[in-house]
Amino acid sequence: MRSSLSSNSAPHPERVVLAPERVLSIAGVVAVSRGDGKRFAEVRLEGDWRARCQRSADYVRRLLDTVQGRDDEALASLVRDFFADGAPPSVATLLAPPPGDPAVTRALAARALVYGVTTGFGNNKDKPLRSREDALRMQVNLLRSHAAGVGPPTPVEVVRATILLRIRSFIEGCSGVRPELVEFLVELLNRRVHPWVPQQGSVGSSGDLCPLAHLFLCVIGEGLAWTDGASGASRPPEADRHGAPRPAREALAQVGLAPLSHLEPKEGLALTNGTTFTTAYAALAVHDADVLLGTANVGAAMSLQALRGCARALDGKIHRVRRHAGQAEAAAEILAFAQGGNLLDTSDDVQDAYSLRCAPQVHGAAATAIHHAGDVLEREINAVTDNPLLFVEESGGEAGDTDPVDGFARCIFQAYSGGNFHGEPVGMVMDYLKIAVAELASISERRTQHLLDRHHNRGLPANLAADPTSGLNSGLMIAQYTAAALVSENKTLAHPATVDSIPTSANTEDHVAMAPIAARHARQIIDNTRNVLAIELLCGVEALEYRCAEQPAGGAGARISPAAAAVLRLVRGGSKAVAPAAALADDDLLWPRIAAVAAHVASGAVIQAARAAAAPG
Repeated sequence: MRSSLSSNSAPHPERVVLAPERVLSIAGVVAVSRGDGKRFAEVRLEGDWRARCQRSADYVRRLLDTVQGRDDEALASLVRDFFADGAPPSVATLLAPPPGDPAVTRALAARALVYGVTTGFGNNKDKPLRSREDALRMQVNLLRSHAAGVGPPTPVEVVRATILLRIRSFIEGCSGVRPELVEFLVELLNRRVHPWVPQQGSVGSSGDLCPLAHLFLCVIGEGLAWTDGASGASRPPEADRHGAPRPAREALAQVGLAPLSHLEPKEGLALTNGTTFTTAYAALAVHDADVLLGTANVGAAMSLQALRGCARALDGKIHRVRRHAGQAEAAAEILAFAQGGNLLDTSDDVQDAYSLRCAPQVHGAAATAIHHAGDVLEREINAVTDNPLLFVEESGGEAGDTDPVDGFARCIFQAYSGGNFHGEPVGMVMDYLKIAVAELASISERRTQHLLDRHHNRGLPANLAADPTSGLNSGLMIAQYTAAALVSENKTLAHPATVDSIPTSANTEDHVAMAPIAARHARQIIDNTRNVLAIELLCGVEALEYRCAEQPAGGAGARISPAAAAVLRLVRGGSKAVAPAAALADDDLLWPRIAAVAAHVASGAVIQAARAAAAPG
């Protein structure tokens, strides 16, 4: 099954181009956030992004210029009255007030119009700001006060993906941020400055306020950060940080960057308000889950051969009448990986255990979930998710800002308060993804058990141990214990996070998504499942070597499929980055072998080797 989500057989691009209305792919997110283990892809901006950002930033500036110096005592109560009536004034009231309209009403209109620009945040939404200076100060206050996270640091690849997705959101020109801020974020990526961000503290609505505040403190030279330097190769994705983080200002100086002198009104809110942190976790999770899906098909094919299973259950006729595309594709790929040897259909059993016979049904259901999650995430990584949003509208709607903009003879600039920051779409598919990947691990562990259990492994040594009759060797026995522990842990982590909600901000934010919890748990399930599949592959390689050593009386020797042979060579021979996992001539350490195979799985090397060997011709 060749998914459109992962592109592990293709080289990572050296450059990822962002432009308004140009689709950023999950593969592009991976290239920038994770790279190829040596270098990260460079980020470049194209199109009319600068004009879009400048236009929305200018609108915010004009808004603040209008209210400058208006400090009427009656303002606060009037704002509350307007909000109580549910009818905030339009842009027309601000920019084209009726003749004789009092100044206080114009100031009221400005403040009531744009949440977080001329009012406070959260349950301070009805508290007007008194001056431009207050508006500037509030943006910095937002970053400082919201940086209240706890827990271990966020992996570098997630931090990088978060910055990338915030840039992609800003260049649509709906967020009121200056081009200079966008360019600064691009430089953070290209010069490899990685802010320290605690993993815990976001409820996923109003976006990921807490982790984003930690991340973007570096924009004003605050917070903590690591850096890889301006010209050297990046660290591999799994080798998360060396040493302690240092003050962000020092990290910026090392790569020749200076923090911005200030944040303009709306910029602090735009930086912290959105689903970007959760979506970064989720995009990487979808990519990795897709790799595990293909790897699970490899494991099933190797176990099927090692157990001399029945190929008939993979016949396409069975799967066509079920009418699930994922199931049919899984069956076809498992069969392709298992064909070419002579071990299938050599037992006396009429049919196999479910973990072999029903692998296409289980893997196919997981494929459906993973691909659905990919579809949702492809939309979300290109979305604008902060609040409020600023839109240029053609004339003919409500009255408003009538300056010509980008070819429009007359246009209207409007601010809209909405809820695009709510993480429910991402959190819900992460909960779905968790179940899918946990099931890949669950059925894999059962196949491992069959390989090790002498009552069910059709003549293989107990625990695949050398000299099993002596009782001296345990073989791979305890590897199955590890797989069982990880599968059990997955069952707890797979509990849906989005069904929970605890109101925040004095009940103003009365339903929240808990999406980042779902995304972080999905990442942990993926890590666990990678190890479970590595254990199955390790056992499968060991079992196939036993089969190849068998010499049936009067018959040809055992022959495994080309795909299985390719994976066996990879595991036993290693690679430039991964040490060989030697066969067990006697009991020996298992954890280095499991880690080596897991590294091959993570890099995509297992699925690449199997697909290349199984390809026609």
